[in-house]
Amino acid sequence: MEDRKRALVSRLLQYALIHQVLGIPYNEIVIRHTAEGKPYLLYLERSQECDKPNLELPNFNFNASHHGDFVAIASEPICLVGLDVVSQTIPEKESVEEFIQSFSLYFSRLEWFNIINAGSSRQILSEFYRYWSVKEAFVKAIGDGVGYKLDTIEFHHKNWENIVVKVDGKELKDWRFWLLELEKDHVASIARGHPMYATSSYKTTLNRTKFNDEEYNLGLHLPNARFIFRKVEDLFPSNGTGRVPPC
Repeated sequence: MEDRKRALVSRLLQYALIHQVLGIPYNEIVIRHTAEGKPYLLYLERSQECDKPNLELPNFNFNASHHGDFVAIASEPICLVGLDVVSQTIPEKESVEEFIQSFSLYFSRLEWFNIINAGSSRQILSEFYRYWSVKEAFVKAIGDGVGYKLDTIEFHHKNWENIVVKVDGKELKDWRFWLLELEKDHVASIARGHPMYATSSYKTTLNRTKFNDEEYNLGLHLPNARFIFRKVEDLFPSNGTGRVPPC
């Protein structure tokens, strides 16, 4: 039941975001999912004027995540966006070391070294969740699913600032990452990257996948990501904006 509530709030967040950013009435918003489960906005031919994507948001896309006590959403006008929220849950039936061991194949040697040498068991667990979260944010940004080989993604950082990603040993310079510490032992990771890395199914949902360097750098170097907290009642449509379509 708790997870169903979080999923409902996640759905409300998506509608509220699209309405706020693009001005589309709630009852005209259509959200679809790719085969891998990536949500996207389906533009409908409502009118010749409204059908055109906002020129200031040529590649509007979004991603939502929920875990523990938080439900969150992020969007980007040009770059791909991936978001992952994780609650740093302490295992109850096994030690921290036993718990994380079952995930060891999903990390590079460097990442695993950094995790198991993070300090106390609590610090080891926190570092494990941080690495897991940024990996998930990257995979969700490109629109891939659970089949992606997470061990091919390697993250480098300095105290989780200036985060850099390497895929198959090659640094991706046109990506940026943020890891944010939330309340109650939660962390959130946001990935911002080039549309050319999107999966083939996700590319078909994007307005543009090619940008010149000047255009793309405008999107890549927008102000740092941050969250604005909202109450659930703030997500419902106000009078005149229509109702939220059923699931």
